[in-house]
Amino acid sequence: MTVKPLSLPELVSACVDLGVPGVGLWREPVQQYGVEAAAKLVRDAGLSVTTLCRGGFLTAIDPVERAEALGDNHAAIDEAATLGTDTLVLVCGGLPAGSKDLHGARERIADALAVLAPYAAERGVRLAIEALHPMYASDRCVVSTLEQALDLAERFPAEQVGVTVDTYHIWWDDKAPAQIARAGAAGRIHSFQLADWTTPLPEGVLNGRGQIGDGAIDMREWRGYVEAAGYTGPIEVELFNDGLWARDGREVLAETAERFVRHA
Repeated sequence: MTVKPLSLPELVSACVDLGVPGVGLWREPVQQYGVEAAAKLVRDAGLSVTTLCRGGFLTAIDPVERAEALGDNHAAIDEAATLGTDTLVLVCGGLPAGSKDLHGARERIADALAVLAPYAAERGVRLAIEALHPMYASDRCVVSTLEQALDLAERFPAEQVGVTVDTYHIWWDDKAPAQIARAGAAGRIHSFQLADWTTPLPEGVLNGRGQIGDGAIDMREWRGYVEAAGYTGPIEVELFNDGLWARDGREVLAETAERFVRHA
């Protein structure tokens, strides 16, 4: 998503040219290109698919909507397995229309995980719950802290359900470093993502993730927490940013790689 304007072949070519060894993919462009074709494209280039994003949106109350969500997540797990990644990132969903019951929404996530986690495990895929900043709690994710994410994940085996640590969403939380250590001790850090916090936030707030080094987050500090917790997996950069998307994708990818080396 950092270089959203690039097609999958362009993205793969740019990664190879820059020496970037892996790529986190999003379902929509993969589906448009073809899941099998995307898997072959990345594999033939010698790259790994670090994660697939995203599954989730598991908080619906209506039985039909819940069944549809489960079906979509089963499909996402199958897509992840085809792409050869062991991690599907979950954005768990906000409050259903008319509801103010955060606790009930979180329990419905747990109910859905009880169905999805064994299915994913059979296919060699782990589910990674991503806590989103509290400003997204009503419409995108009722899981707002790493502590909440781990409380859900720990109902299941670590090899089935863990968490995504995303600097953009947790940098403000003074409990997050201890929760990273908690996650690491249990083998539940399934992915690690970087994005900076810049203000003012744009209207709608979704596409406000800053380029590494442009904002308030000490990336090296957070990388230190994660590595001290035992994480040795890939580090992704995920930037939703209209300004970056308006630029040449190869230029943005090169800039992002340079910022990663300098700041992380």
